[in-house]
Amino acid sequence: MAKGLTAQEVKARINGVPGKYHDGKGLYLIVPKSGLAYWMLRYTINGKRREMTLKKITDLTLAEARTHAELKKRDVREGNDPIALRNREQQKEICTVNDLFEDWHQELVKRLKHPEIPKRIYTRDMSPLVGELPVEAVNPRDIRAIIQRVANSNRPCVANDALMYCKQLFNHAIKLDLVTFNPASAFTVSDAGGVEKSRDRVLSIEELKTVFGLFRQNRDQFTRDNYLACALLLVLGVRKGELTAAMWSEFDLANKRWSLPAERSKTGTAIIIPLPDQVINWLEELKYRGAGSDYVFPNRRTSKYPYMGSDTLNRAISKMFGREPGRKKQPPNKMGEIEHFTVHDLRRTCRSLLASLGVPGHVAERCMNHKLKGVEGIYDRYDYLNERREALEKVADLISPLTDVNDR
Repeated sequence: MAKGLTAQEVKARINGVPGKYHDGKGLYLIVPKSGLAYWMLRYTINGKRREMTLKKITDLTLAEARTHAELKKRDVREGNDPIALRNREQQKEICTVNDLFEDWHQELVKRLKHPEIPKRIYTRDMSPLVGELPVEAVNPRDIRAIIQRVANSNRPCVANDALMYCKQLFNHAIKLDLVTFNPASAFTVSDAGGVEKSRDRVLSIEELKTVFGLFRQNRDQFTRDNYLACALLLVLGVRKGELTAAMWSEFDLANKRWSLPAERSKTGTAIIIPLPDQVINWLEELKYRGAGSDYVFPNRRTSKYPYMGSDTLNRAISKMFGREPGRKKQPPNKMGEIEHFTVHDLRRTCRSLLASLGVPGHVAERCMNHKLKGVEGIYDRYDYLNERREALEKVADLISPLTDVNDR
């Protein structure tokens, strides 16, 4: 049996001629032409010869290298490839729930159009309670605390979303073999925000007149930006996010057109939105108020988003009704007997107004940027731009006197 290296020989080799020096039992000292010498183990597994770098000579003595090599060879005898085991150890370590969310969110970014929504709910409502806990330490009581906290802030839909994300997050943990039980699995929407009913709230003409009058009377609370945003949503029928994140580069005021790009359209398809004369006036005021901002509705507060926040309008409207999430003492109700409504109800009201004005259904649906269904959606590629312009002008003529936007 060949004699292995000695400590003196190792010292001499690393300062001598570059090469590969065998110590025995598959362990080699590698002296490269440049750089530090290192230890290498050669072994065979599943009929294949493998070579594995251990550590540099500065990190392992000869005796330590032999011990290290024996441990790796024990893995081989047990049928485990040391290289595969090392690769597994080098994978991203997931210890806390925050680590788990970051790993899960990378998958959401690939498959969701708006992955910022679960991230916002996690950051605001979930992470403060469980983010720093070890993944395996989270129990059903923690899940209940999360959904009750959100539900108690008068956000039932968000409570249901938070529960859904809890279930998906810990299903991801099960996939990764981090836990064997999902602590959110036993909960249902009845434990969170309750069964969500489809809203059918539509504001009448008289209600709209009263609502905008109350907004004007409380201008110190309901800002001019919020006021103009509500008027625009009501006349154009666009989605809240499509308007509040709009950039001036999308608008051609001279030709009365708004080119909504595909990446910001919920349908994923670009569309040209015709702009009535009244809307042009409102937009020109917003441009003046924006003082050179790239956005139609610049964020007036410090935020990671340069445009109006996603919940700003709904919070402003709810506050007018005496509802302010997260506050123990609620503000006074300024809206009297008016039934509560949301920003999306303004869009639904626009659709109702289009119907009441005799606008054909297929034109009204294109005004709302809905995809036409069935065979009609496949074969009807006409965009109805002129018809939509005429329809929205009718809505603007009906609404602008009620809102008195230019007389505030």
